[in-house]
Parts: sequence; structure tokens; C-alpha cells
Amino acid sequence: MEFINHLFQNVTSFFEQILFFDVLFGSVEGSSVPFLVAWLVLGGIYLTVKMNFVNLRMLGHSIKIIQGKYHTKNDKGHITPFQSLTTALSATVGLGNIAGVAIAVSIGGPGATFWMIVAGFLGMSLKFTEVTLSLHYREFLKDGTIMGGGMEYLSKGLASKGWIKSGRVLATVFAVFMVGAAIGGGNTFQVSQALSAIGQEVPFIQEHTIVFGVLLAIVTGLVIVGGITRIAHFTQTVVPLMVAIYVGASLWIILLHITALPHAFGLIFTEAFAPSAVAGGIVGVIVQGFQRAAFSSEAGLGSAPIAHSPSRVKYPVQQGLVALYEPFIDTVIICTMTALVIILTGVYDPANGYATLIESKQGAALTAVAYGSVISWFPIILSISIFLFAFSTLIAWFYYGERAWVYLFGTKSSVWFKVIFLSFIVIASVVSTDIMVDFSSMLFLFMALPNILGLFILSGDVKRYLDEYIQKLKSGELDKEVLDHQPKPHHHPKNHHHHKHPKK
Repeated sequence: MEFINHLFQNVTSFFEQILFFDVLFGSVEGSSVPFLVAWLVLGGIYLTVKMNFVNLRMLGHSIKIIQGKYHTKNDKGHITPFQSLTTALSATVGLGNIAGVAIAVSIGGPGATFWMIVAGFLGMSLKFTEVTLSLHYREFLKDGTIMGGGMEYLSKGLASKGWIKSGRVLATVFAVFMVGAAIGGGNTFQVSQALSAIGQEVPFIQEHTIVFGVLLAIVTGLVIVGGITRIAHFTQTVVPLMVAIYVGASLWIILLHITALPHAFGLIFTEAFAPSAVAGGIVGVIVQGFQRAAFSSEAGLGSAPIAHSPSRVKYPVQQGLVALYEPFIDTVIICTMTALVIILTGVYDPANGYATLIESKQGAALTAVAYGSVISWFPIILSISIFLFAFSTLIAWFYYGERAWVYLFGTKSSVWFKVIFLSFIVIASVVSTDIMVDFSSMLFLFMALPNILGLFILSGDVKRYLDEYIQKLKSGELDKEVLDHQPKPHHHPKNHHHHKHPKK
């Protein structure tokens, strides 16, 4: 066992050296820009400019797609665009929004909030590109399921450019990272977080953790056995509820501090460009904001395109446009709400008595203190929210891992992944999984390397699909397609006046 732990630690530290390699070479004292963050930022800026700010100009049209206004009989897929969006959001809206933001603001100061919003805005372009590619290259398998995501567009997309072997290698590497990330970050980490949240409120669970593990595995099994359709129905119900509870509490606290709001926004803006107490100055605060947003919304990692791939649409671009709302809801709205509460209540400032929580980076506890200082009973609600966030993430990441597993080993092997995944839920409830979580977090972030490389190479194709789609929209062709497929009203001109309803 000691040998395995040692091996995992060595591999994890090797991964860390690659992903968090300082691209500034220490030229800015007190700060560093990790290679991975620079890679995600570069991808976001490049794609935002390349797609002519699709993240701003197409938001209105995206809402209409989500509402089903462009639904036609020629749509292919298993679930609605809205269900795809909630499934993807269930994987991203979670502990990053609760714990991660508190850490970013306590280390980077209020100014980190500004850069978090900027990163969320750039992340929208990354999501649009990867989801559009996923829908374009998705494959309808013989068992009735749909295969999409980075595996498909890296292999087929690069093959279309003549890079057949390179595409296959990148897709395989990506799928291996995805399986590891699903079992670790998407499973064991979520179980440990859910366990600690519920354990604080239910002492019995804290004493008998295996009971929690077995019950959670059974409930998860009941949801995942129905495949993506069952998962989508679950997330469609739970995600809006989770977001409503959390945003509602945040808005209540913000309203109670309404007079201090202009000062809070002033702090966010001035500290973004002239931070007073942050290591590395402006570079330090930018890194904190971007790093938190990247890890929160998963934009550029290639995971969310798998949730979007079964969506029922005619044009791949349509689901790409729906995906714009993912980083917008996750980072621009929810992360900003959390940050405002933390700034308004003052818990980010060590001088206010929370230095121990800040130093130990206990983000969830810091957020609980912030909300609890205004709404005394809210930590209980927060514990339930953390459990729901963790559970919904668990379910979405099962689907991601299962699709990657099927890509690697074939459809018939899917049952083995179910067994492994559910077993790890029980294992995570009784064994310390710190090393596994660290290792899988590295795999989770490593997915961005092959994924963004693929996005760079295939971005010209996506730009072409977008231009063609906008042309159809402007010419009225899309509206005509919808009208053509609306059911025709039945007329009975000769005798319709004879059918009078009897009086009640």
C-alpha cells in the first residue's frame, strides 16, 4: 500500500511540474502564472476574437433555442437543449462556486472577482467552440446511445485535416484522462465533500460513514441505470432548484447590505487594477481570478461537450450557442454572487478574525461563516446545497467517464465502469482518498492540453459553421424551417358550427 501511495505522489508531483510550470520564469516577484492558466486564457482570448464575440452578440438567440422556438422534426438526439444545459451545469455548478470563490477572494482580494468575471466571459467562447464540434462529430452507436465530446472531435476532426494517427492518439490520451478524472475528482472528491457536509448536521453519519457510502451508491445507481435520459430528467429538476436556493440567499444578503454595495463594487474594480495587499500585485490577482473561473466552469477542458452531445438539435451550432449560458450562469452570475457576499460580510479580511480559515484554505467553511453571519440557519441549507451539488456532479461525471470508457473499451464493457464507479463511492466513504483526489485533479486539468490544441486547429471550421448559421438566421430560412414543421390546424369548414359544447 505504501508503495502505491508513493507512486501516486510521484506521478502527481510530476504532473504538477508540467501544469503549473511558471511561464513568467519568476520575473514578477511574489507571483507566477501557471502554464495551464495561460493556456486556457490564450484559448479563450483567441476564440472570442476569432468568433467575433459570439459570447455577446448571440445571447438573445440562445435563449430562444433553450425555449424550444427553433425545434423542428429534423432534430436528432435524445434530450432537449435545456436538459443538456442542466446536465452540464450539474457537473460545474458546485463546490468551485462555494469554496473556490472564497479562496480566490481571500488570497487575491476583492479584485479577483473582476478577473473571474472576465475569465467566465472568455470561457463562454471556449464552451461554444468545443460543444459545436462535439455535436458536429457525434456518433449514433448501435446500442442507441450517442458518443460525443473530445474523443470524437479530436479523432475525426484532426483526421479530416490529414492527421489521422495524431488525432487518434490525442483522443485516446484525452479519454484516459477523462476516466481517471471521473473516478477521482468526479467521484471520490464529491463523496468526501458531501460526507463532511452532511456529517456536520447528522452525527450518526459521521460515526457510520460506510452507511452513507452504501446509501449514496444505491441512490446513484438508481439514477444512472436509466442512462442519459434518466440523468437529464433528474438534473432538469434539481439544478434549477439548487441555483434558485443559493442565488435567493445571496440576493437576500446583498439587499440587506444594499447601502454598502457601491463600495463593494468600487473595491472589486480598483483592487483589480491596483491591488493593495496581494503577492505579485496585479499579476497575482489576475491569476487568482482566472484560475478559479477555469476550475469552476470547466470551459476548455472538453468534459461538458459530452453532456451536450445527445441534445436534440438540427444544427450543431445551436447547441454551441446554448452552451454559452453555462459559464455565464456558473461563473458570471453564481461566482459573482458568492464573491459579493464574502466582500460585503468582510470575512475575506484576516483582520476580522477569520485568519485561520483563510490560511488553511477552508473555502466552504469561510462561505458558511459569511452566509451564517446574516442568515443564522443558512449553514444547514448550505450543507444540504453542498450535498446536492456534490451528488449532481457525481451523476454528471459518471456519464462523462462512462462515455470515455466506452470509447476506449467498447459498448459491452459499460457495465464494468458502472461497477467500478459505484464501488469507489463506498470506498471513498471509509478510506482517506487525499492522494487519489490530488492525482485525479491533475488528470482533470490535463484534459485541457489535448482539448484546446484541437480547438485551435479546428476553430476555422467552427467559424464557418457559425457564419453559415447566422446567414440562415438573417435570411429567415431558420424561421421557415420551424414553420414548415409546425402541425397544420385542422379545419372543418362545412360543419364546424354544429359542434357546440353542451352547457355545464
